[in-house]
Amino acid sequence: MRISPSVFVVGGNASTLAFTSSFRQEHDQISIWLVPLAWTPVGVALGETWQRVNVNSEGLAAWIDQTFAPEDERSFLGSMRDVELLKRLSWHADVPTSLSEEAVINADDLPDDIIEALGEPLTEIVQCAMCRRLCVRNDFIWNERKLCAWDFHSAVFGRRGPWRNEPYAQRHFETIPHPRYLVPALLEETNVEIVVSIGGIPAELQHTVVNSVIEALPGAAYLAAKTGDGIALLRERAQGAPAD
Repeated sequence: MRISPSVFVVGGNASTLAFTSSFRQEHDQISIWLVPLAWTPVGVALGETWQRVNVNSEGLAAWIDQTFAPEDERSFLGSMRDVELLKRLSWHADVPTSLSEEAVINADDLPDDIIEALGEPLTEIVQCAMCRRLCVRNDFIWNERKLCAWDFHSAVFGRRGPWRNEPYAQRHFETIPHPRYLVPALLEETNVEIVVSIGGIPAELQHTVVNSVIEALPGAAYLAAKTGDGIALLRERAQGAPAD
């Protein structure tokens, strides 16, 4: 089914994508919808909770310039020439319930990361409990706190994480970290390496493999983490040891 264009993106930055579906003026104002963005190590996520703001039509260009200032390295703008043209035409469409590349009139104005995000389902966006960066709600949770990928990797896989140098008791596997995904580059920053990554076999067998490795290669600090329906075993790299 062909999707009719219903979105004109006026700008965006590190936390927000702003669009309108109508340049018809109501009381000299134009409605702009603000969509929260979470920039993650695996791409951008679009939030499902949108906020509408009404902007004075004559001051729209100034509002866009101020809201999406160039000081933000992730800022981008829609074409002001197209904005003025659509205003003169009083272009109007129904506000969509979801976003897609096909629905965006000016997709060429958008960064590639945003274009890719338009093909993904909307998700719930929250602030990281540590740094306040926007992140996907349930991707990284530790001690009941919702964290961004960067702070989760730093806190859980850093020096103060729940490392151990002996095999896990069965009950301990119930409380190991459960990130949505692991980021090798962030692990490298904390001097950590992935020793084993297992999936597609029963959980008990995964646990046996993890403990077998710990027993066979003693003398290091280990940490197991659930990854989807699998498990990964991490190890602190010896000081001065090169990365693979």
